Amino acid sequence: MAFDFKREYKEFYLPKNKPALVTIPPMNYIAVRGKGDPNQEGGAYKAAVGVLYALAYTLKMSYKTGHAIDGFFEYVVPPLEGFWWSESGAVDFRDKAAFQWISAIRLPDFVGEKDFRWAVEEASRKKKLDCSAAFFYRMEEGLCVQMMHLGPYDNEPASLAAMDAFARENGCELDITETRRHHEIYLSDPRKAPPEKWKTVLRQPIRRV
Repeated sequence: MAFDFKREYKEFYLPKNKPALVTIPPMNYIAVRGKGDPNQEGGAYKAAVGVLYALAYTLKMSYKTGHAIDGFFEYVVPPLEGFWWSESGAVDFRDKAAFQWISAIRLPDFVGEKDFRWAVEEASRKKKLDCSAAFFYRMEEGLCVQMMHLGPYDNEPASLAAMDAFARENGCELDITETRRHHEIYLSDPRKAPPEKWKTVLRQPIRRV
């Protein structure tokens, strides 16, 4: 059976729908950085997601090509993730056009930067897709508060308020910086599921006070 990150790391991908503290280890990602409304048809965000999946599946199927990756094992491509902020720092959900983001898909630890560069060249050539905006991204989140948000993305502020209150009750405060961002993991396909059934992991970086 292929390795499934969601099943093997339930504490990171399947939290309960109430806030909890969690320490996230360093992880590597395929990533594309951009700005603007993610809902815009033909916009930068949708183009970025297309690049991410092209690269993710190129790496997943690399064992069927001549490119050998040391330590490779078959795995399920992890879910789409996003790191979000605005020029003021925190995300302003009322102004989606001002969103800045890094859209990402987690990589298995055995995929290194050399393998990532191979995938960019391979996907660009085979899929006739410009993948030059993608970069190898290592994220060290550390201490965070997280929960499962159920429902539309526009309702996230209520969940974030509950997370902030929980963090403060546990001697912590929000710690949004240039390297630690509001983080979302998308477990539902919005094309197939109604908004009230969407499941999104919400994660906020915090520090102890």
